[in-house]
Amino acid sequence: MKYLIVGGVAGGATVAARLRRIDENAEIILFERGKYVSYANCGLPYYIGGTIAERDKLFVQTAQGFTARFNIDIRTEQEVTAIHPKEKTVEITDINTARTYSENYDKLILSPGAEPLRPGIEGINSDKIFTLRNVPDTDTIKKYVSRSNPRHAVVVGGGFIGLEMAENLHQLGIQVAVVEMANQVMAPLDYSMAAIVHQQLTDKQVDLRLEDGVSRFEETPEGIIVHLRSGKQITTDLVILSIGVRPETRLAKEAGLSLGTLGGIAINDYMQTSDPDIYALGDAVEVRHLVTGKPALIPLAGPANKQGRIVANNIVYGNRETYPGTMGTSIAKVFDLTVAAAGANAKLLKREGITYQSSYTHSASHAGYYPGAVPMSVKILFSPENGQLLGAQIVGFDGVDKRIEMFAQVIQRKGTVYDLATLEHAYAPPYSSAKDPVNMAGYVAENILTQKVEIVHWRDIAGLQKDTLLLDVRTADEYSLGTLPNAINIPVDELRTRLSELPKDKSIVVSCAVGLRGYLAYRILTQHGFKNVKNLSGGYKTWSVASAKPISVMENGTQKTIETPKVSRPTPSQVSEKQTVRIDACGLQCPGPVLQLKKHYAEINTGDRLLITATDQGFGKDVAAWCNMTGAQLVGVENKSGVIHATIEKGEPKSSCKVLGGADNKTLIVFSDDLDKALASFVIANGAASTGKKVTMFFTFWGLNVIKKRQKPSVSKDLFGKMFGWMLPSHSSKLKLSKMNMGGAGSWMMRLIMKKKHIDSLESLIAQAAENGIEMIACTMSMDVMGVKKEELMDNVTLGGVATYLERAEEANINLFI
Repeated sequence: MKYLIVGGVAGGATVAARLRRIDENAEIILFERGKYVSYANCGLPYYIGGTIAERDKLFVQTAQGFTARFNIDIRTEQEVTAIHPKEKTVEITDINTARTYSENYDKLILSPGAEPLRPGIEGINSDKIFTLRNVPDTDTIKKYVSRSNPRHAVVVGGGFIGLEMAENLHQLGIQVAVVEMANQVMAPLDYSMAAIVHQQLTDKQVDLRLEDGVSRFEETPEGIIVHLRSGKQITTDLVILSIGVRPETRLAKEAGLSLGTLGGIAINDYMQTSDPDIYALGDAVEVRHLVTGKPALIPLAGPANKQGRIVANNIVYGNRETYPGTMGTSIAKVFDLTVAAAGANAKLLKREGITYQSSYTHSASHAGYYPGAVPMSVKILFSPENGQLLGAQIVGFDGVDKRIEMFAQVIQRKGTVYDLATLEHAYAPPYSSAKDPVNMAGYVAENILTQKVEIVHWRDIAGLQKDTLLLDVRTADEYSLGTLPNAINIPVDELRTRLSELPKDKSIVVSCAVGLRGYLAYRILTQHGFKNVKNLSGGYKTWSVASAKPISVMENGTQKTIETPKVSRPTPSQVSEKQTVRIDACGLQCPGPVLQLKKHYAEINTGDRLLITATDQGFGKDVAAWCNMTGAQLVGVENKSGVIHATIEKGEPKSSCKVLGGADNKTLIVFSDDLDKALASFVIANGAASTGKKVTMFFTFWGLNVIKKRQKPSVSKDLFGKMFGWMLPSHSSKLKLSKMNMGGAGSWMMRLIMKKKHIDSLESLIAQAAENGIEMIACTMSMDVMGVKKEELMDNVTLGGVATYLERAEEANINLFI
């Protein structure tokens, strides 16, 4: 028998090796148009970034090694250009010599793979724009980076490969921007889970541009200008295109083989094409999705290897073995995070009309009392009828890989959430908890299905009826650190004694940190006669991450960088003389770790140190700002696999008195959107700036209306955001007077008098403020509450929180509230 294989790497190489193991006498020829027959294409980004130091480590097997071990005729740089099914021959071209020849076959196996999408965008053929699919692509990028020493890169596409490239370029010291057309990265995830990845990217100073695409590329002597559809531009030194792949089907199509509905090669359960003597596998074929039962294109190495074994068995032994399908189990490292998914996500289930329910859980990677436990967020999707598990998504730092595989096994066997609850796992404190995160996901879903609890999701909060009571059952300290809008606080441990404070005739939505205490509160309330109660799935943690909008680290076309804190390295003798107090703030959300830091810092002596660990990923920046304000010395800060380790030495406290010649910057809080008060704010700010002082204006709540653009882009808002937009002034020209407004006549009169007396208008004063270098900061918390989007604000406005304002105020001797 003579077997011809078109394409190597995962699928073709597996078929070849398996064929030889079960048929020692067959003639086997493998054609590969590239130079390399079997290499680790999933490892290519890590070679570029230097994690994989040796290029040879990428090669699973060489052509010579393959031939020596398996006695297979490996023909690299030989491209199959045509297939003639009736004659059972193929035509081949030697790429180096252009010689053409043909070979006959008894069985033909197609494993041509997929090619990167490279759309017809103007300027896309620049030699500074790259795709990454094979070893030559890798060599080209690696050589360019080594030779040109780029300072900035743009990755177009926020999929797995795109984000892996972003991480590895960042590791080389290159500033990276990621441009993604969708409203999220990582398409296999649902938005709420992808939002955790967004937070990680922005924390790592990746400039994340969502819901924007490339309109054209412009090459200049300085580099490449990436023109976005929004009208914005990014100037960069190189571009990586990672916008997806499409199956290579030209050979199959020209040979008359059937293609599927999605454009891949159509195959039956035995991996056979429409021609019984031709089999196909890998990225080029359409497979059955294990959850939906519909055709799917799932270009992953794992399925390709499994398909290769089945193809070889069926060719030698006859069609005995079927390929059941693929669910697309995938995993990726994104900086400190591990991101994984299996089965179907909500978008796919909605598109296919499959009803589903979902739930969120947040667990620790192992027993909380054993050191090093880090957070893990889990979302599962399941059938409301029988509990069949349809999909699972996990974002965390440690132990994600084994949990997604546990979920995948249940999905593959069409198991249910009840199976998750009873799934047996290996348990010891360093590795898991007695109730593993997988079990916990099953318990929560079981409670939903058996109607022990009714839930709402994070998206539902914005659309609740106005008279719905939001009840936060966390502790008072937790509540003070942040809560749902207008929520009241009754800790769950006090709930039974305070039931009289709650109305029985209103809808109540209960929330806690992650959902567990909310469930306990739900059970208490419903058994005490409260009829319309729901629990927030995933708690405040899911809501706060999913409802937050990622903030670009680019301002006015220039990337902001967070400077590494300057730390002094003490001698060993100095260290030995100091007392170090260890504080575990893991599991606390912002500003919980800062409050713990403040509490314990007050208890130590000058010269002593605090070593604080926290899993809140924003703490790395918060601790630097806190130290700057208090006079504490930040000795070091490091993120180790999702745990922030910060060492702070107590110094002499900063004086609260401003001495002559000391810091005399000016800060103003603009709370009002009254025209006269806005005018006064900018008159004072410009006056101070004219004397050479650094001036910061912090706009919060109604003050945000003062700095809105006149012409705004279209932005998506929830119901409350739209209502605020209807009721509030749309820009500065619509502001009213605080006194004698008279239906708008007062504002008109004041503007007319100001014009006649040659007094600058508010708009002119705002423009002068920008020219004078006045820093204008919009409060992000107020923006979230009032539904104001960054795109609605003037371009010279930056975003910040209370900590940002307080840091500016610390260096000021005048603070005004207007």
